[in-house]
Amino acid sequence: MIKNLGRRKLSRTGSHRRALMRNLATALFQHEKITTTFAKAKELSSYSERLITKAKAGDLSAKKAVAGEIKNTEVYKKIFDVLVPRYQGRAGGFTQVFKVGMRKGDAAEEAIIRLIV
Repeated sequence: MIKNLGRRKLSRTGSHRRALMRNLATALFQHEKITTTFAKAKELSSYSERLITKAKAGDLSAKKAVAGEIKNTEVYKKIFDVLVPRYQGRAGGFTQVFKVGMRKGDAAEEAIIRLIV
């Protein structure tokens, strides 16, 4: 019996999907608000919230885990210097996803994902 458990595949191979999530998360942490398709935004929401939750521990293990996913050093520093103190008293729900409408070129459903302030 086939059960489709887990995440959205987004019509990509596993390595491409992982690279896509890393790049989207880096852009989200850098700009704190990005526009993408709704399916990618929903996946990015859970991915980025897991990264912030790991980073909240603040120990060496957490820093290595986040450094393994976020390759940009400026964004890495921003996570630990700005975002972790901002969300220290919050248990979860660090992102919001808003539907924007349809993209003009291919009618894909777009969404804005942003970090809660």
